[in-house]
Amino acid sequence: MTTTSAPRTSARVRVQRFGTFLSGMIMPNIAAFIAWGFITAFFIPTGWTPNETLAALVGPMIVYLLPLLIANTAGRMVYGTRGGVVASIATMGVIVGTTIPMFLGAMIVGPLAAWIMKRVDALWAGKIRAGFEMLVDNFSAGIVGFGLAIGAFFGIAPVVTVLSDALGAGAKFLTETGLLPLASLVIEPGKVLFLNNAINQGVLTPLGIQQSADTGKSILFLLEANPGPGLGLLLAFTFFGVGIARATAPGAIIIHFLGGIHEIYFPYVLMKPVLIVAMIAGGMTGITTNLIFESGLRAPASPGSIFAILLQTASDSYVGVILSVILSAAVTFLVAALILRASRKRDLEALESGADGFSNAVSQNSTLKGSESRVGDLLGTATAMKISTVVFACDAGMGSSAMGATVLRKKLKEAGVTGVTVTNKAIANLDETADLVITHQDLTARAQSQAPHAEHVSVENFMNSPQYDMVVQHIKSQQS
Repeated sequence: MTTTSAPRTSARVRVQRFGTFLSGMIMPNIAAFIAWGFITAFFIPTGWTPNETLAALVGPMIVYLLPLLIANTAGRMVYGTRGGVVASIATMGVIVGTTIPMFLGAMIVGPLAAWIMKRVDALWAGKIRAGFEMLVDNFSAGIVGFGLAIGAFFGIAPVVTVLSDALGAGAKFLTETGLLPLASLVIEPGKVLFLNNAINQGVLTPLGIQQSADTGKSILFLLEANPGPGLGLLLAFTFFGVGIARATAPGAIIIHFLGGIHEIYFPYVLMKPVLIVAMIAGGMTGITTNLIFESGLRAPASPGSIFAILLQTASDSYVGVILSVILSAAVTFLVAALILRASRKRDLEALESGADGFSNAVSQNSTLKGSESRVGDLLGTATAMKISTVVFACDAGMGSSAMGATVLRKKLKEAGVTGVTVTNKAIANLDETADLVITHQDLTARAQSQAPHAEHVSVENFMNSPQYDMVVQHIKSQQS
């Protein structure tokens, strides 16, 4: 008889899940961090419009409001509203028990308190006499919250204070010695593997907020959020990529740089893993630039859009932050361009044989994330604006391809689709102006090698192909 054991969860998946949990505590409360950042920027003595009365909001928000929001969110994640209430009560103990903002304390005590409350409730679940449920629920939560607050004050606050001081000292050491750019060796690969949340939400954001409370800004907010490296990578694919990757890169730039969804560029790295070298080089360049100019953000920038970055930039840091984005993008672009140019011939040969690894990379991206990824849909949106020129191609560029173009024009007109140019050419004359190329199935491989950036559709008969209706619906859905 044979036995099978349950598959072990890999260390990567465990770190990923832990990071997702940490992110779940922080991300819903980002609006509060942004609000605190604006209050700090406007009303502190060195702010844009100093106001001593309104500046009194800064301290209580960072000491009490933000940690309690984190704790409440964590408690709700573990045990609903009841967990959130007990988590908030317990976190007050760790807040009052120290003199520094207790973000790490809230992230530890919050979920722990909710879990304990859940276990306590399980002891008498279904055993309470009818009519006494509210009495037991309220007093049990109050008693547990009371005990946990006292325990957090005496037991957890001192430990978290030591841990926070140690992490802060480590970040300060890396900053003062100029070694902080080495963080890119961990952050950039971690982003692509969806491991960055554990670092960003678990360490960088809490330490950055504490640093910002002391100095008015923190470079730690820029280590992971800088959109420059991703911009440089996508620009390199726009100019030197092949196939679907090249076609989708321009739209992906908008989603990444303006929308702040960095996940959009992960498949491009997964498609050619050596490109992580370009990402690390760009990340190091950005951090080094911010170190030189002593620049930073007031609060976390989430999502990592250039707009969010600029809105959270400290008043004395605009030059450094903007340069860090530009220079990191430039370095990543140069390194990625060299890599893509060096492998271009091999990539074109693979494309000609019908192998375009980008779709596999998108699927791999979803697998690595461990949950449903939006990248596939977003990249579909990225190409939605691309098809404005359709080219029918054959050997001579006349005859059958011209007739096929006529058929498609009629179908587009009947469907009410406008703004699309349909022409016919010889395969040898295909160039980068074609967004979609339609060829006989025997000629598609040649057309792909001649116009690798375009989308390609194969037909059996130029005069009557069901593919034409699919093309019309595809273009129509993109335009809508």
